[in-house]
Amino acid sequence: MFDQRSGSFFNSLPVGLFVVEEKPAISVVGLGYVGAVSTACLSSLGHRVIGVDLDQVKIAQIAEGVTPIHEKDLGKLLSEGVEEGLISATDNLTQAVIDTDVTFVSVGTPTSADGGCDYRYIESAARSIGEGIALKDDFHVVVMRCSIPPGTTLNVMTPIIEEVSGKKLGEDFGVCFNPEFLREGVAVEDFYAPPKTVIGATCERSGNILRQVYLPVDENVIVTSIETAEMVKYVDNVWHATKVTFANEVGRLCKPLGVDSHDVMDIFVQDTKLNLSPYYLKPGFAYGGSCLPKEVRAVSHIAKQLDVILPLIENLGVSNAQHIEAATQMVRKTGARKVAILGLAFKPGTDDLRESPILETIAALHAEGVEVSIHDPAITRETPLAAQLSYVQHGSKGLAAVAPHLADMICDNVEDATQDAEAIVVTQKNDAYRNTAAIASVADVPVVDVVRLFDDAQPRSCTGIGW
Repeated sequence: MFDQRSGSFFNSLPVGLFVVEEKPAISVVGLGYVGAVSTACLSSLGHRVIGVDLDQVKIAQIAEGVTPIHEKDLGKLLSEGVEEGLISATDNLTQAVIDTDVTFVSVGTPTSADGGCDYRYIESAARSIGEGIALKDDFHVVVMRCSIPPGTTLNVMTPIIEEVSGKKLGEDFGVCFNPEFLREGVAVEDFYAPPKTVIGATCERSGNILRQVYLPVDENVIVTSIETAEMVKYVDNVWHATKVTFANEVGRLCKPLGVDSHDVMDIFVQDTKLNLSPYYLKPGFAYGGSCLPKEVRAVSHIAKQLDVILPLIENLGVSNAQHIEAATQMVRKTGARKVAILGLAFKPGTDDLRESPILETIAALHAEGVEVSIHDPAITRETPLAAQLSYVQHGSKGLAAVAPHLADMICDNVEDATQDAEAIVVTQKNDAYRNTAAIASVADVPVVDVVRLFDDAQPRSCTGIGW
């Protein structure tokens, strides 16, 4: 039962001298990267979790304890959660709300045609959540986890819930914004050791309920306003995008001067008092993925609507595109008509192709008649692309252009991908790719290394964008 006085969940039946605490049941809307990881990890903390999605394949996979994405340790946690009876899945969000105490909303917020945020998935979820809240008497907490412009939770989602449910915010239900800081590839690890946990809450009761959920993994939960929490998510991702672009521009400046950009940045990142974190601050390849490009566009869109000029942020995409073009030009200069790409996803350890920068290079080369072969440890010919294509229809032109041909380009192993290749492009660091680059160099095959495979002297035929 729910204690209206303290806002804590508990079972009133004593065991010895103690009261057995009952953890709130949680529904998770959207079983993509954030939703699937949240479902698995929350169940591992003892919560009963209902995963909700419209994709019947994902529903079946989650219900069977099978991971729908490539993510370290996720399959094990999902399997254990199903075996323990803590995880189930459905396409009925209204019923899931009725059957739980807290609803996490992790639906997609893709870029709209005008560069802003597409709200249709949020609005659809809000209507179903409202229908569920209308049919229950218990206080329910709705937790937004999507990346959205500040004000969206209270001005877009909440009014729909109130209208559909006929209930009142703060009395019948509460709303929180809880940004996620999960890095794809190590998302499970990040859940248990978060860099920070931020909760924006409309009332103390809602904030306390959500704080209790996270206490097992973070005793220093930060509680703030909804709008601040929304903005923190954008600022974090725009800062990460800024760091990547800044380091790459340093590399492009250093190379023609004959200065080793990595020597420069090795010294730069030693200043952890003023320069913050070394994460991202090494010249490499362009930023990509489902977050950084979208968040940069969203913040630029917000600024334009407010007539605020933000030159650096508005030009991050310009610099990033130039970095991709620099890599493409390096491949063109080799004169190769058969090119091997080692690393397709936007980062190692994930099968996420959304706005992976190398796709733009692949698309350009393919359009010019260059034969392209690809290898990635996490991607096969069977990796589903439909959902990713839908998500980035206004963002990733490269993925849209090469999607029909991608399966034919992907090879099962590095040897097949590089056989008879006249040039090699390496976008991920691992021993197999490092060895391949070294062997290619001996054979005088040009290697465009955008991630700095070798910390010491580069093999003679290996070259990077900024070193």
